[in-house]
Amino acid sequence: MTTRTLVLSAPHWPLTAAGVPPTVPAVVVLANQVVASSPAAREEGVVDGLRRRESQARCPQLEVLEYDPDRDARRFEPVVAALEDLTPRVEVLEPGRCSFPTRGPSRYFGGDRSLTELVAERADTALAEQLDMDLCPTSSACRIGVADGLFAAGLAADAQLIGERFHIVEPDMSPGFLAPLPVAALQRWCAPLGDGESLVDLFWRLGLRSLGRVVEVPVNDLLARFGPDGLLAHRLASGLDERPPDTRPVPPESHVESELDPPVMRVDTATFIAKALAEQMHARLAADGLACTRLVIEAETEHGEHLSRVWRHEGALLPSDVADRVRWQLDGWLSSRHRPTAGISVLRLVPDEVIPGSGRQLGFWGGQTQAAERAERALARVQGLLGASSVTIPERRGARGPVEQVGKVPLPLVDLTGDRSVSTPCADAPWPGNIPAPSPSVFHREPFPVFVVNAGRPIGVTGRGELTSQPDEVCFGGECIAITNWAGPWLVDERWWEPGRRRRVARLQVVLADETAHVLILESGKWCIEATYD
Repeated sequence: MTTRTLVLSAPHWPLTAAGVPPTVPAVVVLANQVVASSPAAREEGVVDGLRRRESQARCPQLEVLEYDPDRDARRFEPVVAALEDLTPRVEVLEPGRCSFPTRGPSRYFGGDRSLTELVAERADTALAEQLDMDLCPTSSACRIGVADGLFAAGLAADAQLIGERFHIVEPDMSPGFLAPLPVAALQRWCAPLGDGESLVDLFWRLGLRSLGRVVEVPVNDLLARFGPDGLLAHRLASGLDERPPDTRPVPPESHVESELDPPVMRVDTATFIAKALAEQMHARLAADGLACTRLVIEAETEHGEHLSRVWRHEGALLPSDVADRVRWQLDGWLSSRHRPTAGISVLRLVPDEVIPGSGRQLGFWGGQTQAAERAERALARVQGLLGASSVTIPERRGARGPVEQVGKVPLPLVDLTGDRSVSTPCADAPWPGNIPAPSPSVFHREPFPVFVVNAGRPIGVTGRGELTSQPDEVCFGGECIAITNWAGPWLVDERWWEPGRRRRVARLQVVLADETAHVLILESGKWCIEATYD
């Protein structure tokens, strides 16, 4: 069984929340990577995932904004509040996306079409009042999809897949609607495999390039080959919910609350208390082998006002995720036009939906482990104290030299449960002159000079990229070591059109008699050890 669901999605919401009209070329960047782009920017060839410099090269007049999740959630709160007049079961999926089951509201308001039009009217009115800007119905207005199941409804509301503002999938027709859609629609739902490879990329190479082709594969085969990820992909592609409904009540002892005395009206003060509550709730659920996927955030004021909001997560909510959502929600409540008339006196966190927690077992087949969760909480705490740029992760980049292929970028503040390694879209593109895999593991900050000789005579590289003679020894520090094997050279002539930045080098892979392997680089007639294989 699936739940008939409506999903409201605001396209390129980070830009809309910042008050940027769709006619202005603009992007929102996180860790120097585009996470949202306006329609005007996409017309210039700027798409999500590009590096900041590449985006500005494609569109010189591009306006660049930094990612601000607090602003996005704060500006989206009036939209969710406007929909509460239609149904109390609104769930926030992320800033800019929310959903609710339509069985009751659809019957009350005269069907899915009437409900959809009413939701669009309420959302547009709330956005116009909140942002003080005229919305363009074809590009900035909220998109709405109705279907059986959250996954199908979300795709029906996706502006990139569906070219219309409203899309209603008739009951029991979700599998047919999903069948022709590309398998890339599963990207945000499927976690990376144990080796960091994307399940969607693997499906594509296997020939399963549409959701319908994934459904054709027997579910037992997908489960045996890919484990829970394969089962999840089959369920979603079949139009089913992410998991079968679980009617077991959430243990009441997992509810946590704190009385604030004196009542607070500052977001930072309430967020500090919410972090402790999130850790406490997570510990209680973990003791029962559970993890929270849907959270109810409740607040009461000293004047008796009651505020409540439901947040849903596609995976398990970590304490850092809970703290972020509490901060966003409190910021939306306390900064809105209809802010409470008194300070918050009670803050309560109620896990509304739980699943078996994977963090209590070692990740033998991949997946999140308890140690990884502790590390994530520690990193999130460091970021909270020292700033987002205080924690960095490696990034693969497109380049010809092994040293330039790896850089460091700040750890993203969103989706801490994903793969830690990121790469630019052009990292896997062919780079003439690049040494073949595997890449060296040790890079020297300052390459130290050596001599490559044959019978005591220095060796060079001709203009055709050939060695002047076969290398026999590498000499450095007054000692010469015989070369047992070598490959190359690989000639690189970069930026030949810029006289001041032109670089002409040659690289050589060598294995020495002391069982060490190195990458040698020849530049300006001098050999150096650039990197070493471990």
